[in-house]
Amino acid sequence: MAGWCIWITGLPGSGKSTIARILKRKLEEEGIKSYIISSDALRKIATPKPKYTEEERDIVYGALVYAAKVLVENNINVIIDATGNRRKYRDLARREIGKFMEVYLKCPLKICIEREKRRVETYLAPRNIYEKAFKGKSRTVPGIGSPYEEPLNPEIIIETDKIDPENASDIILKSILSKFY
Repeated sequence: MAGWCIWITGLPGSGKSTIARILKRKLEEEGIKSYIISSDALRKIATPKPKYTEEERDIVYGALVYAAKVLVENNINVIIDATGNRRKYRDLARREIGKFMEVYLKCPLKICIEREKRRVETYLAPRNIYEKAFKGKSRTVPGIGSPYEEPLNPEIIIETDKIDPENASDIILKSILSKFY
């Protein structure tokens, strides 16, 4: 029996890492094990001095999808915590992974910028990315210098400027339970 995979996507600062960790805890309370794959953690290994080029992103997201696919095929449930700014990355996961669900955390850029500024725990994400983008030190921040392509048909859309992380994780958990169990 294969596991399942959900990809939590959205702009940096939309709440992906926070919601992924709350969701993992709630799944465990239900007796369901899962593993979080973070693009930021994977990037530290695959590209220790990242430039965030399109080519580099293709490599990191290709590796991320492959790792998720292998885990799912070995009955490990996966939560992908990654911006995945191009649809092609998330579409690849949808094609490669049998039990797949895309969760889009929709949040206005202005709010993401404010959250990212105040963020205490980064979960391995680089700090002050929007500030660096506005100062011209980083030209590839999704939503500023690099496009963020919103999902066309995600299974779930959560407006994280209107719904707190606890309630957002409840929405995702309910959907996982109804779709995969």
